[in-house]
Amino acid sequence: MSNKIKVLVVDDQNMARGYFELYVKSSTNYELVKSLPTADAAVTFCDRHEVDLIVMDIMMRYGIDGLTAAEQIKKRHPKIKIILATSTSESSWEDRARAAGVESFWYKEYSETPLLEIMDRTMAGESVYPGDPPKPDFGFVTKAALTDRELDVLRELTNSLSNNEIAEKLGVSVNTVRHHIENMLNKTGFENRLDLAIHAKALGLVVSERDRLNVTLKPREG
Repeated sequence: MSNKIKVLVVDDQNMARGYFELYVKSSTNYELVKSLPTADAAVTFCDRHEVDLIVMDIMMRYGIDGLTAAEQIKKRHPKIKIILATSTSESSWEDRARAAGVESFWYKEYSETPLLEIMDRTMAGESVYPGDPPKPDFGFVTKAALTDRELDVLRELTNSLSNNEIAEKLGVSVNTVRHHIENMLNKTGFENRLDLAIHAKALGLVVSERDRLNVTLKPREG
């Protein structure tokens, strides 16, 4: 019987999943037990097979997202260690991952620490989370120049919500929403709210809960 650490890889992108597989196969300590394209399949696989470590992307095109899957797996199989990965710079997911008991969190595009090192440290009992969230460029500034509340508004802008809808969702006044949008425009140099939303979404600067959960919006009436 193999003494290697049994690893499950989960990513909906073929190329990214292939890279994860290569990382696992490049070490003599690990054995790739399965590579899956959906988080739903990962939950089912863990119910039926022995797994020591999961490397899983958060955003999925189909089914549940990786964060939701990690929460379910941790409840059913708390001994399985999990590394959640994302190519976005959405740092709000870190707190949710910690609360679920997820051992480690890896930013694909921004981390200077190789995934194999994260895997080794995780299996050695360490919880590996970034010291600082990613700070990608956003117009004339970096993400770090935006306040938490501005980022909250920006997440809802990426869903094409109106100022009234954003105000209602965040529990603030419409004037407050306008103020935050104006501040972001002044900081970044973008011309309008649409530019803010388009660039934020393209960069993966923030990701709304609706996008993470892969919820399809119904068309507005009228």
